[in-house]
Amino acid sequence: MISGKNIHKAYGTVQVLKGVNIELTRGAVVSIVGPSGSGKSTLLHILGTLDKPDTGSVVMNDTPVNALTGKQLAAFRNKHIGFVFQFHHLLPEFSALENVCIPAWLSGRRKKETARKARELLTILGVDHRLDNKPNELSGGEQQRVAVARALINQPDIIFADEPTGNLDTTNARELHRLFFDLRDRFQQTFLIVTHNEELAQLSDRTLHMKDGLIV
Repeated sequence: MISGKNIHKAYGTVQVLKGVNIELTRGAVVSIVGPSGSGKSTLLHILGTLDKPDTGSVVMNDTPVNALTGKQLAAFRNKHIGFVFQFHHLLPEFSALENVCIPAWLSGRRKKETARKARELLTILGVDHRLDNKPNELSGGEQQRVAVARALINQPDIIFADEPTGNLDTTNARELHRLFFDLRDRFQQTFLIVTHNEELAQLSDRTLHMKDGLIV
């Protein structure tokens, strides 16, 4: 589903990625682990179209995504990709339901149908009792579940998760781990997860180890 070939990335004189090759298949849960500074998040951001490689290529569903720019890239990202970050980035002025709906509204989907789908996702994720609460009224685990629902609302091909359990306690982290695999089984969802959490990495279908800008 995704192929990244010979990906290089530097920031100033610092070579962060030094020729990474990676392929992901549909329906897989894949973790990337490695020490801080090894290039994990940079690779995730490039594969997720949030950044561009200096050289190399990224192809998703037969589309060369690093050739896309502007509105074309934004539309592709909105349709095909979901993101979950360590910090949930929920908009504080909107309710949980509204936060989940926003990506679908931006893609032009009907409000009534979007709200129905958002309620369904929040029910699956166990936070349907929090529909009208704003982010500051939710626990950390609830906020992250809302963020996962938001990532899923447009039924993307892949979810990119960057340290998704980094701000959660052990209990909530384990629940989020189980949730990713439940979603994969329910929706055949694909996940690429950057994590320091060894438990999550061991549960994954594949674990990729990065060191000094390369997959080793």
